[in-house]
Parts: sequence; C-alpha cells; structure tokens
Amino acid sequence: MEEVIIDAQGKTPREVNQILKISCKDKDKFIIKNPNAMHYIAAGLTEPVDVEIDGSAGYFAGTMIHGARIHINGNAGWFPGDNMTEGEVIVDGSAGDGVGQGIYGGTVVIRRDAGSRTGEIMKNGTIIIGGNSGFMTGLFMMGGRIIILGDISDDAGESIIRGVIYIKGAIKSLGKNAKVKEINDADKKELEELLPQYGFNLEREEYADFKKIVPLSKRPFYGKESEEG
Repeated sequence: MEEVIIDAQGKTPREVNQILKISCKDKDKFIIKNPNAMHYIAAGLTEPVDVEIDGSAGYFAGTMIHGARIHINGNAGWFPGDNMTEGEVIVDGSAGDGVGQGIYGGTVVIRRDAGSRTGEIMKNGTIIIGGNSGFMTGLFMMGGRIIILGDISDDAGESIIRGVIYIKGAIKSLGKNAKVKEINDADKKELEELLPQYGFNLEREEYADFKKIVPLSKRPFYGKESEEG
C-alpha cells in the first residue's frame, strides 16, 4: 500500500480534495496532516482508498463517499459520513449533530459521544455510537441500524419509519411512532458479531442490557393507528 502525506496547512478544502481525487487513481493510502477542523474533508471520494485524518475534522467529513475508508484521529463536526453509500467513517473522538445523516450504506463509528439527530433520514447502513447520542436520534429513519452503547436523549426514534435503534443505556424519552422492544437471540448475535469488529469488546452478559426502538406503525402518517410495524 503506497502512502501519500497531504499537508492541509494553508490549503482550502477544495485543494485538499482535488489532491485526493487525482491521487487516488493510483495511490491507496493517504494521511492528511494539520486538518485544523477543516470542513468537507474527503468529500465525494469514489475509490476504495484509506484516508487517515491526523487531527479533528469539521463539518461534512466524508460526505457522499462511495467505498472510501476514512479514519479521523480526533473529533468531527456536524454530519460526518453524510449521504455515504458505501465505505467507513470512523471517528476516534466525539462528533456533532447529524452523524450519518441520510446514509444509504456503509458504516459510521463514533467512539465517544454524538450530538442530536444521529441517523436522521438514513435509508440503510450502520451507525455505532460508543457513548451517548443526543435528542431525536433516528429522526425520520427509513432503514438500517443505529447502535448506541451509552444513553439516548429526548424524542428517540422521532417519526421512525423503518430500521432499528439498539440502546445499551437509558432512553430519556421516545418520539412519535417509536416503541421499545426487548432484543431477541438474532439481535444479540448480530451485535456480538458486529461490535468487536470496531473495537467494542463487551462482556457476554452485557449484551443483555440492550433494548431496541422500532416503528410503532408501518404507516405513521396515514392509515389506521392499529397497523403496527
């Protein structure tokens, strides 16, 4: 794997991303130094390359990627992994609002806490939050899975349509069309197989602490209220 170091100091997001997009045609590993919380880092990458951001990133890190694997050694601002279709965005620290907003596939991992509206309008894919997640997590969620190892704040699963939110900690309150269910053996097996892949090594008995939020109704905005999901 040939490694390329990009010094972002003094460069604009456009310049950094242009270097990435041109170089990723024949290189497959990039380290971005001095990111200084730059917005839009690694936006729109469509090659299966590895990008390490050596520091914190700003808004929309890894937005609209397809296949790239992005590792942020610090924190991230709002909307990391926004609208990605395939690949990974891993943040070693915390992240702001809208983690994984609108994703169609791939995996977003925040090792610490996330802000509000995690997974808003996501269609598929996986989001893992190692700490707590803020209000309206799963807002208008249409598919995929969100896994919260800490607590989840107000209005969890607000207007959820499809998908599932797994929570290990406490649920402050539920949003409209959200209900809590116990996890089953298949859910537990899924979590046991997935979480260690991203360095979350729980004791076997800890998986029993998880519960899940799912849609109350398949037709939350019309139809019969009794038509449950």
